[in-house]
Amino acid sequence: MSIVEAAAPSKVLTLFESRALPELGAFWLMRPWLSTTPRGDGHPVLVLPGLLADDSSTKPLRDFLNSHGYRAHGWKLGNNRGLRANVEVEMAARLDELFTRYHGRRVSLVGWSLGGLYARQLAKRVPGKVRCVITLGSPFAGSPESTNAWRAYEWASGTAIDTPSLLTGSLAEAPPVPTTSIYNRSDGICAWQTCINDEGPQTENIEVNGSHCGLGHLPAAVYAVADRLVQPQDAWKKFDRTTGWRPLIFPS
Repeated sequence: MSIVEAAAPSKVLTLFESRALPELGAFWLMRPWLSTTPRGDGHPVLVLPGLLADDSSTKPLRDFLNSHGYRAHGWKLGNNRGLRANVEVEMAARLDELFTRYHGRRVSLVGWSLGGLYARQLAKRVPGKVRCVITLGSPFAGSPESTNAWRAYEWASGTAIDTPSLLTGSLAEAPPVPTTSIYNRSDGICAWQTCINDEGPQTENIEVNGSHCGLGHLPAAVYAVADRLVQPQDAWKKFDRTTGWRPLIFPS
């Protein structure tokens, strides 16, 4: 897969990121609807936060998943300030810990924005420990300049965006496990074109309508995450956006 050339979102779209707060309110109002997804099978889920965020940002999603039959966990590494010293090692150790704690059950990885880039690369390193990967607004197919966050990354991490790390190499190449990208065209942080997987037997893209900063609790995105996690480990099927009411929520 080649790198997608796309400009960073406009200032107008960035201003619209203020939608994230009312989207959180909508999440709580829509909990009964979200509960219509089939319950999970108890497998572990590791949720990785976006740039500058910590586990508190993913708590609504994790609380929902835990109430819905999964064992969802945060990364326990504080604020995501990029790939500073030991972060790569500690993320891998966290994955190993959950894999061992749940007696060798594969761990699903859900990553929001920068966290999704981590999730994809971790799954490439140890695919035998990963059940599936779900990313939320993660710009794996573009250059850093296709986002409005690359300067914040350099400030937070203290390193140049092109410093060799987990994030260098074939980011655009999908992991060898079922991989879903959830994205939205009105993203004010990352160019949506850079969040698209090449379609394949184990890759897919699900479009939703909302903000980048609200993707972790946007009702449509949470529904899609739950629908993906419930897929059997050895019988994964792509998301069906054509049945019933789904075309009204998920653009084709």
